[in-house]
Amino acid sequence: MYSVNAPVPGAVNDVAADLRPALTGFARVRERREQTLLLKRVPADDRKELRTAWETAQDALAGAPAVEARVSEVDTFENPPNGSSPVVYLAVESPGIHLLHERLCEVFDPVPVMEGGDDYDPHVTLARDADGFRGRRAVENVVGRQVGPVTWTIDELYLYDAEHGERVDTISLPA
Repeated sequence: MYSVNAPVPGAVNDVAADLRPALTGFARVRERREQTLLLKRVPADDRKELRTAWETAQDALAGAPAVEARVSEVDTFENPPNGSSPVVYLAVESPGIHLLHERLCEVFDPVPVMEGGDDYDPHVTLARDADGFRGRRAVENVVGRQVGPVTWTIDELYLYDAEHGERVDTISLPA
């Protein structure tokens, strides 16, 4: 899978690290180096399609400004449309991120139930997959918890290759 992502600052990684002890009831906890903010999945089956898709994304983002983002609480997706549940995450507040996402959805079809209209919830995933009593306790320990707040400016986006866990290319904002 390829996606357009935004980097998160060290302060958001620090918040995630501070929450790690409360996430021990989850089967899968994101490592600090994995913290990102996904804006839009990009359809491509190979590197040639990816190059074309990235050029399309850059065109859609032409003139887009840098945007402000803020993290101040922990939330959950109890029944995510795919993957194991629940998913615990840092909620990202940012009207600007929504506008960038909408621009990308104009050129790439939104993933149903995840990216269209009100379905898109910008977030930084912390952990997922917590079963039984221990899992419920883990969710209760973190959901609704106030953190930070951490505010930052998103002034670059990057194309991410999830299969290889690497950035493929970047674009600066304003684009």
